[in-house]
This record gives sequence, C-alpha cells and structure tokens, in this order.
Amino acid sequence: MRIAMIIGGVVVALFGLLFALQGFGAVQGSPMSSTTTWSVLGPLIALGGIAVAIAGLRMGRKR
Repeated sequence: MRIAMIIGGVVVALFGLLFALQGFGAVQGSPMSSTTTWSVLGPLIALGGIAVAIAGLRMGRKR
C-alpha cells in the first residue's frame, strides 16, 4: 500500500505539472493550452499528488 501511494502521488504530481504548463501556455497543441482554469487547477493537482506521496513515505515509519 505504501509503495502504491508513493507511485500514485508522483504520477498525479507529474500530471498536475503537465496541466499547469499547458495552462500557462508553455506546452502547446491542446485545448487546455493557455487556459486560466488549468493555470489554477494544475498546481493544485500537483500539490495534492505531492501530499499523497509524502503521506505514503511517512506511512511506514514508526517512531
């Protein structure tokens, strides 16, 4: 479960980064390009993915 959360979080973060870059217009060729919606949602999705990956990293640690 821990590995799945880490991998899933990283994948979601990468997709969020891609969506943000499309929203900012750095990646062209998509209906999402240069769209304010994806300029806002992309970073939020990336942060969510990072949070899931960090939760997965912390899951196995016992103090």
